[in-house]
Amino acid sequence: MMIAACEEAGVTLAGIFNRRFHPAMEAFKKAADEGRFGQLTMCDAYVKWYRNQAYYDSGAWRGTWELDGGGALMNQSIHLIDQLIYLAGDVAAVSGSIACLAHENIEVEDTAVAILEFKNGARGVIQGSTACWSSTGHPAEVHLCGDQGSAFLADEKFRVWDFAEGKPEDETVKATLMQGSEGGGLGANDPKAINFTGHQRNFQDVVDAIKAGRPPKIDGTEARRAVALICAIYESAKNGGKRVELT
Repeated sequence: MMIAACEEAGVTLAGIFNRRFHPAMEAFKKAADEGRFGQLTMCDAYVKWYRNQAYYDSGAWRGTWELDGGGALMNQSIHLIDQLIYLAGDVAAVSGSIACLAHENIEVEDTAVAILEFKNGARGVIQGSTACWSSTGHPAEVHLCGDQGSAFLADEKFRVWDFAEGKPEDETVKATLMQGSEGGGLGANDPKAINFTGHQRNFQDVVDAIKAGRPPKIDGTEARRAVALICAIYESAKNGGKRVELT
């Protein structure tokens, strides 16, 4: 409805997916677009975060289907799911399971898993949770593996960057974009700890798009892809994990 309304009114509609806007994602997308992974085989997203009960109790809208739209998938994991399909391509079918295991008085899931079948033939999983306690917080990770390469992105740094055939830019990635010993996950235990840089770049792209009269990098249709996948996971979970095909 929003997409159609904005098209009819001739106004810009943009999604906010701040995790697309950092140097490591640019390198990741370039490698994927150049086919450096060969045949993609396993493409995964992991969000093992923690939110305490006070987080959900802090607002009546939190943890509700009507106002939150979902739980650990729709609220927290959607950004990694967006990254995953941006890199690996669209999903053809999904089977999912959700549960609320560690929180009270919320309608939505705090734990979810899904098995993915990508249109390019790859398989993958999504794990999303707000019930995984850690003293430092687990980084959110996106993994792509193929028969010619593997890359594991942990928040905004790579944990693995490894290809059968090297390129000169690999040395730059390894020198500047690899995970160090700092540990901890970006916003994993505290949403206020998420940095603003990605949001700033995302907003700037929207402003630039309006000024230039071009679509933003993440327009309504592009933003809808992650939402549609999550809705398919929910549909599957509500029907006992039945396989759901995406159009």
